[in-house]
Amino acid sequence: MPPGSTRPTSRDVAQAAGVSQAAVSLVLGDKWRGRVSEPVAERVRQAARQLGYRPNLAARNLRLGHTRTVLLVVPALTTEFFAGVYTGAARIAADHGFGVVLYPSPEGVGPARDPFHSAQAALDGVIASSMAADALTAIHGDQLPLVMLDSDPEGSPGAATVNLDITDGVRQVAEHLLGLGHRHFLHLAADIPSWTFRIRAQELAARLGTVPGTTLRTTRAPISIEDALTAAETALAAPGPRPTALVCDDDKLAAGAYKAARRLGLRIPDDLSVTGLDDLALATAIDPELTTVRLDAELFGERGMEALLAVLEDRTPEQRDIPVELVVRGSTAPPRQ
Repeated sequence: MPPGSTRPTSRDVAQAAGVSQAAVSLVLGDKWRGRVSEPVAERVRQAARQLGYRPNLAARNLRLGHTRTVLLVVPALTTEFFAGVYTGAARIAADHGFGVVLYPSPEGVGPARDPFHSAQAALDGVIASSMAADALTAIHGDQLPLVMLDSDPEGSPGAATVNLDITDGVRQVAEHLLGLGHRHFLHLAADIPSWTFRIRAQELAARLGTVPGTTLRTTRAPISIEDALTAAETALAAPGPRPTALVCDDDKLAAGAYKAARRLGLRIPDDLSVTGLDDLALATAIDPELTTVRLDAELFGERGMEALLAVLEDRTPEQRDIPVELVVRGSTAPPRQ
């Protein structure tokens, strides 16, 4: 094409090759065999190369009813965990010619406005955290191919679920603290109505309940350092025997617990052992460094995208939970005798 000319079209290719536009579509869409001769197909390809023609894939996908776009619905991006989930999902998506749009629920949890005029027209599928499940109603995401992350496999609205083995993570925390000799526990639970936090509480109570002489109290807080500080300070200052181990649902809650312990004159881990869950960068920024459960956020995102691709291709997604790992650092020690 001469300098300054417009982008070549399939009509230009057809004229240069001396064929119809339908023949150009068949050849460049790789659907020509048995319908167009080999010499004609080669003539079309050569004309396209000479003209520098590239098919408009966006328009083609819209005509076919596919945009190759996936929506990832997560809570508000208050930690790097869901950024890691996005990174993993986007990596697998790119390998398969898909793009991922990240949509954080504005309030963290709860309903969200539809980010598209019509989600069903703009998207091929949705991957959603159970912590932002209410947002699906607003965007009609539950009417699209849907994969749920951190969701009850028995009651999920999705075609597939992908879970971290949170139950095993809590079991590892409990066994670590019991092995150190702790018997009096406080659970600083996330005040979020989500399956992933319900199973943490259930597994902790079940595991501690198997050991005679253990006690377990629970206090709740939204996932913020200041809210955790308030809740932990109140619970630790309450009348009765003070817990020697504080199990937190999240590393940010643990950071708030650190501040509460210092306000009360308690030393970690001498007077109080503290554990978290996530292994955020925060876990090694506080002193002493936090014993916590490492969750592989990027692998979580990768598995979520792989599951959605399987659903879109009518295959059965892999149903195996993603392993987690207890990382023991300086915030846990045997209780004082």
